[in-house]
Amino acid sequence: MTSQPDSPLPAGSPVPATRVVIVDDHAIFRSGLKADLDAGIAVVGEAATVEDAVRVIGEARPDVVLLDVHLPGGTGGGGRDVLAGCAALLGTTRFLALSVSDAAEDVVSVIRAGARGYVTKSISGAEISNAVRRVAGGDAVFSPRLAGFVLDAFGTSPSDIADDELDRLSARELEVMRLIARGYSYKEVAKELFISIKTVETHVSAVLRKLQLSSRHELTRWAAERRLL
Repeated sequence: MTSQPDSPLPAGSPVPATRVVIVDDHAIFRSGLKADLDAGIAVVGEAATVEDAVRVIGEARPDVVLLDVHLPGGTGGGGRDVLAGCAALLGTTRFLALSVSDAAEDVVSVIRAGARGYVTKSISGAEISNAVRRVAGGDAVFSPRLAGFVLDAFGTSPSDIADDELDRLSARELEVMRLIARGYSYKEVAKELFISIKTVETHVSAVLRKLQLSSRHELTRWAAERRLL
């Protein structure tokens, strides 16, 4: 039988679930995290050690791996060992570090190894679900204030800022841009600046349009290169 090419989903068809593997050495935490993820995210595998993680991820080929930084097994590198063992998948499977640690060395080391983001375990179920979708879509996601560690580690040398670049942004847009580039969610920006989430969305859209950028990741890089954070 000749296989037929995939056809576009009909209008109104459900969006395929984001496929996730959870890697954490605490079974109770894995169980709680599975319960907290919303219905649009399907957990297709779990692992508690470096070796099991590499095997499960290789078999499941998920969209996103929720990866604890500190794990038993491997060479003692924890999450870094998992990323090294899954290096061939980094182009198609994205890794989001999820840890109790907010130490700069943990954040930087796992990002250097190939993770697309880093969030702490204090995050809510709704927030982690949103983070999973954003990482699956190609965004870099960080808990507030953790992005600064990465920018410090990967930032380029200071460059002159063309006056017309900043002149395009209002004072409020500049405030919103800095917080978004640091990894704050829209809700956190709204709370920080005492404005509505809708207003934050409007400002972000304006900033991206004025600077001719297409994503939060590009915005973070743009701000880091100009030492605006």
